[in-house]
Amino acid sequence: MFSSIGWSETIILVVAALIIIGPERLPGALRWTVTSVRRLRDFAGDATTHLKQEIGPEFEELRKPLAELDKMRGMSPRSLVTQHLFDGDDSILRDIENALPTTEDLNVADGPAPGPAAIEPPTSSAPPGWQTTDYT
Repeated sequence: MFSSIGWSETIILVVAALIIIGPERLPGALRWTVTSVRRLRDFAGDATTHLKQEIGPEFEELRKPLAELDKMRGMSPRSLVTQHLFDGDDSILRDIENALPTTEDLNVADGPAPGPAAIEPPTSSAPPGWQTTDYT
């Protein structure tokens, strides 16, 4: 539950508790917190044991979908698609990736981009197809 809390966060929490609760009431508050967490853990364990006794073998059937959901939580979108659409065979996706051109391939195929010298300015200000006459 608290596996992601490191030493620095723990020290910050202890300092904050010292400031908020005070050094004289901190041991009692810690004792109350520890006993409450222990009671809660015991209650959850007892509830699980009671459910296993009441439901019996069906309890394991209820846990299977939850275990699958927990397994899916850590999967990437690609692995989810390959597992459910292609039965875990991602060779189709690898073939598609190999067939797609890379950015390096696109740069070589298009050639270098035209520079300013390659663009020619228009010779006439008239639209194409119009005839212009010089009256001077």
